[in-house]
Amino acid sequence: MDVVQAIRLYISRMLEECGPGMKVLIMDKETITIVSMVYSQSEVLQKEVFLFERIDSRSREALKHLKCICFLRPTRENVEALSQELKDPCYGAYFIYFSNVIEKSDVKALAEADDQEVVREVQEFFGDYMAINPHVFSLNVTCCCENLTWLPKALKRTVQGLASVLLSLKKCPVIRYQNSSEVCKRLAESMRQVISKEAALFDFRRTDIAPVLLIVDRREDAVSALLNQWTYQAMVHELLGINNNRVDLSGVSGISSELKEVVMSAEQDEFYANNMYLNFGEIANNIKALMEEFQTKSQKQQKVESIADMKAFIENYPQFKRMSSNVAKHVTVVGELSRLVATHDLMNVSETEQQLACQGDHSDLLQKIKRLVASEKTSDVDATRLVCLYALRYERHSGNDLSSLLEAMTRKGVPESLRKTVKCVLDYGGASFRQTDLFENQNPVASAKRFFKGLKVRVPFPADVCPGRGERVRPAPAAAEEPRGAARPRQAA
Repeated sequence: MDVVQAIRLYISRMLEECGPGMKVLIMDKETITIVSMVYSQSEVLQKEVFLFERIDSRSREALKHLKCICFLRPTRENVEALSQELKDPCYGAYFIYFSNVIEKSDVKALAEADDQEVVREVQEFFGDYMAINPHVFSLNVTCCCENLTWLPKALKRTVQGLASVLLSLKKCPVIRYQNSSEVCKRLAESMRQVISKEAALFDFRRTDIAPVLLIVDRREDAVSALLNQWTYQAMVHELLGINNNRVDLSGVSGISSELKEVVMSAEQDEFYANNMYLNFGEIANNIKALMEEFQTKSQKQQKVESIADMKAFIENYPQFKRMSSNVAKHVTVVGELSRLVATHDLMNVSETEQQLACQGDHSDLLQKIKRLVASEKTSDVDATRLVCLYALRYERHSGNDLSSLLEAMTRKGVPESLRKTVKCVLDYGGASFRQTDLFENQNPVASAKRFFKGLKVRVPFPADVCPGRGERVRPAPAAAEEPRGAARPRQAA
């Protein structure tokens, strides 16, 4: 299961199915991100796409010799904008691809708008999510709940995104969810309804072991999200911020203009792909090796003494230039990470976080947290994290002294909004909600039983459930059953 390759396959099919010739690619603000996460602009140009447009752009030049590929989310706004485009088309032929299931009424509206019969194809390609790594994707939903209840718009987008992932991977799963969580229950039920409604789309070849969609509430473990990270990708995201594979370095002192924003993509950066999960200490050694390799090649480039050397220089220059940019990027990023680690004393902060999460004497840790909170090196955010971890770890401890830590935060000048976060974290992921023994204060077997009792199963259509056991029982498949593709073609207008 590789979500990056799934999206790349869809995009390749889009760009190739319309045939040879110059093309224009029209996208919306979300599909632009979806494409750019897995395809570089140079790769798209190699597919004869020479013009990129936004569907909400009001002024487009008429270029009838170009074929137009539209990759859009099936939203009301996009359907209306596309209908307006088809009423007065700027291009010779339109190949329309929606990133998710589109309503029949919307297809009818597009057909009615296509008076000049320029639409050649309408299909659903289920690439409605941002593929970050082969096993990680995002929907870029920044706020999903209010008062621990789903926001309707966020729930709809989440269901659409999960359905798209399942269809692109050709999976029809058993749905398991945490029964003690209302948000998990509602998401599971919404997914069940979608799978039942679109049963024909989810009718894939059955396997001996059914795939499982497991929905667990983040409240079950609020601790992991509070810990500082020490692998390359995680540190970059934690300390610098990765937004759609882009890192903003404009705040770094003395940064050159070409490095103010850099791309960190495993698909386009071999060094990043090989090192993204390594610890920070290993990264330093690998950066040194990368520098030495670059210096060796740089010295070879300087020796241009014959026609053959000149020819080799011209042939290798693009690769050399790309390597130079890559080295500069990673040296800058690692240098900034090192500076932040030293400036904010993250070694000591992280050590204390690990002791709070795993083990440690209460009185010793309390004094250590007080020293770190009072330290000028410790940032307000790190101080808040430490106090949140203490509040979760010793919530029911007889010697709990959370009030003194909150007073220390006040003396440090930590903003009130961050101080209030401590209570919010306790309300969100405190012991009263958790089903598991997060800090291993109970017998592990009893804790595991408690957790799994809180999981329920929802089985999508068509299948039966054996009551009391949660096992899926399937009817025997037809002898000549063939798998269905993940893209559903629509009748051209």
